[in-house]
Amino acid sequence: MTSERFSTNLYDWLENGGSRVSFVIGGADGLPSTIRFSKDPPLQTKISLSSLTFTHQFARTILMEQIYRAAEIRKGSGYHK
Repeated sequence: MTSERFSTNLYDWLENGGSRVSFVIGGADGLPSTIRFSKDPPLQTKISLSSLTFTHQFARTILMEQIYRAAEIRKGSGYHK
């Protein structure tokens, strides 16, 4: 997923979710099957930060930067280029 697509998705999720979005970062073995295979609409969209494995601290940092980048893309700034 590109940063531009993530930005569009993030703001769609916010608009459709009543301004609420939750992100779940899986453990070393990924997400539990109860989350991975959930049929609940709020849990249907899954994204991957990378095919690489990161520590939770680094995954949170990457996710926060992508959320910031999404906001900057929405504002039209040149940050993401």
